[in-house]
Amino acid sequence: MKRRSFIQKTALTTGAISMTGSLAFSNSKEVTKPGFNLKYAPHLGMFKEHAGKDPIDQINFMADQGFTAFEDNGMMNRDVALQTKMGETLAKRNMAMGVFVVEKGGNMANTLAAGKKEHIDIFLDGCKKAVEVAKRVNAKWMTVVPGGYQRNLPIGIQNANVIEALRRGAEILEPHGLVMVLEPLSDSPDLYLQTSEQTYLICKGVNSPSCKILYDIYHMQKNEGNLIHNMDLTWEEIAYIQIGDNPGRKEPTTGEINYKNIFKWIHEKGFEGILGMEHGNSQQGKTGEQAVIDAYRKVDGFM
Repeated sequence: MKRRSFIQKTALTTGAISMTGSLAFSNSKEVTKPGFNLKYAPHLGMFKEHAGKDPIDQINFMADQGFTAFEDNGMMNRDVALQTKMGETLAKRNMAMGVFVVEKGGNMANTLAAGKKEHIDIFLDGCKKAVEVAKRVNAKWMTVVPGGYQRNLPIGIQNANVIEALRRGAEILEPHGLVMVLEPLSDSPDLYLQTSEQTYLICKGVNSPSCKILYDIYHMQKNEGNLIHNMDLTWEEIAYIQIGDNPGRKEPTTGEINYKNIFKWIHEKGFEGILGMEHGNSQQGKTGEQAVIDAYRKVDGFM
């Protein structure tokens, strides 16, 4: 699931002047807050009470709060004109585009583990369309979920089927410098991809720079725990990270995961990719939105 340097963040934090601690005036009416040590990526709807319903206003609000990345699972389903405008806004605000989901019919649908031509064709068509979307929004990473188990086949055969399908997807993405990131999930025991170890094996089998791991800390806490150890074991294949506390899948500090320690470890590993904020808000309204921002300020304070 992987991207650019932190020059833009440094520019924000070194060129700012304010008696109150707020930094550098942005392109919107807000005042840009200090940046973060890592590239946390909010999504649409997370700050709608502050910013309103318009996607562009929401992106500008995120930038004003110091966030330097953005992700949007549903980007492929958005109008082309909106995709283009979102891409232009991200570029203007020096924000990196995070993942969007490659459309293949849903997490459980059209499983690549079955090795069926009709399922593979749907996946490959999604990859081709994703290339065009990525160009509009300047994206590099896109999420792929292989589907459910094919219970009537041995696991080794399923692994081979998934690897072969993903190799064909990588052939589409690799010439464009794009990367599909495979996400093991905890939503259902019927999902084929469950652990970082299994995903690591699949990535090694595909053997392409266009097929890597999306390590979702929330899902992996539920499925395997021992987060830092397992991330370290699979680190060379991890290109994208997502966030959510457990239980509840809300912002850090609301559950059992010690995110300050994890973020410190990720920073020390030299990770320059994006950490997607794929979680809900624990509280409603503007108060809840501010609580999300405050939580990230707290756990990002590991320096």
